[in-house]
Amino acid sequence: MTAIGRAQHRPIKERPVILGEVLFDTFPDGSSVLGGAPFNVAWHLQGFGLNPLFISRVGNDSRGKQVQESMTDWGMDTAGVQLDPHYPTGLVEIALSNGQPDFTILPEQSYDHIEQHIAERLISATTIPLLYFGTLISRSAGSAQTLENIKSRSDKTFVDVNLRKECWTFDSVDRALKNATWAKLNDEELGVIAVHKHIPDADIAQCAQAVKDQYSVSHLIITQGADGAFIACGSQIIKTEPVKVGALVDAVGAGDAFSSVVMLGVLKQWSLANILERAVQFSAEICAIRGATTNNQELYKKYINHWGMNDCI
Repeated sequence: MTAIGRAQHRPIKERPVILGEVLFDTFPDGSSVLGGAPFNVAWHLQGFGLNPLFISRVGNDSRGKQVQESMTDWGMDTAGVQLDPHYPTGLVEIALSNGQPDFTILPEQSYDHIEQHIAERLISATTIPLLYFGTLISRSAGSAQTLENIKSRSDKTFVDVNLRKECWTFDSVDRALKNATWAKLNDEELGVIAVHKHIPDADIAQCAQAVKDQYSVSHLIITQGADGAFIACGSQIIKTEPVKVGALVDAVGAGDAFSSVVMLGVLKQWSLANILERAVQFSAEICAIRGATTNNQELYKKYINHWGMNDCI
C-alpha cells in the first residue's frame, strides 16, 4: 500500500507523531463531520503551527478522498495516511442527548489495519519527541502491533483513554497506560480502572494518585466536565477550574481539543498550571461549534497571540 497526498515527500525532522483513527462522525440529521480523536488532535496541532505527522489508514473510497483533500487544504502532511483497498474509511454513528454524544463505532474499518512496515519506514530516520495515541487503536491486532513498535521509538507518550463500548479490554488499557509519560481519562473512566486495579474507595485525587502509581504514569490528567480538570504528578495535585461555555452546541471533540493543548504545552515547556488552564479554555471554545474541528484559522491565531506563541505563525 502507498501513502497518499501531495505532501508525502516533506521532511519529517523532529515533530509530534499522532497515530490512530480518522473517521466520519455521522449525526441524526444525516450530516457528517470529519473526526476521530487522533485526527482531531493532529488537526488542532496543525492549527497551532506544530506540523504533526499523522499516521492512519483510509479506504479507497469517497470518504478516504475527502480525508486527503481536507488534510491537504489545512496544510497537513498526508505522508502517514495509508490507502486500504479492502476496508472502508472509518464511520461512527452519534446520537445526542442534551448536547452530550453517544457513540456507535463500526467494526473492521481501515484504521484497524495500519500496516507496520509502512509506518516504520516513514519514521525510521526521526526522533519522536511526543507520541499520541488513544485506546481505540488497540482494538485490532494489526494496528495494535504497529503502535507497540512505534512506541519503542518515542521519547514521550501521551495516552488518551477512551472506554468506548465494545472497543476495549482491560489488557489493552493496561498496556497503553503502563509507563506512559502523560495519560488522560475522565472521572468515570478513572472509576472503572480503579475497580479493575482493586483500589479502595477514596476521594478522586487519592484515586488518581493510586492509579498513576500502579501504572507508573508520570503525569495523569483527570477531566471532570463541569468541575474542571487536574493533573496528578509525583505527590502533587494541580487543579484548574472549568471555563463556562458561551453557547453549547455539542461536546463532540472537547476532550481532543483539551489533549491537543496539553501536547502543545508539553512541547513548548509550559508550566503544569498553564497547560491545564489553557487546555480547559480551548476545549470550552470547541463546545461552541458543531463537531470536533474547525478550519477557522483566526481561532488558532487568537490563542497563539494570547499565549505568546507568535513563533508558531
